[in-house]
Amino acid sequence: MAKRSVSVLRQARKNERRRQLNRTRRLALKKAIKAVRSARTKEEALKAFITAQSVIDRSAKNRIIHPNTASRLKSRLMKAISYLR
Repeated sequence: MAKRSVSVLRQARKNERRRQLNRTRRLALKKAIKAVRSARTKEEALKAFITAQSVIDRSAKNRIIHPNTASRLKSRLMKAISYLR
């Protein structure tokens, strides 16, 4: 049986709140990346990239993803944009 002390219950509540918040942030990150990748033209992609870059940087700042992962994502998105016309 799990412990039921006050501090354990408090920690469980905090963990659940954090889990929900991280889930929301992760979904926003995925949507932003998908918007850039699904763009048809270079102009659309660059517009989407500006917002995606902001979301990626905030995700790294909030430790949703590692800062190096953020850098790699931005680099790969820019590389994909460069192939568009």
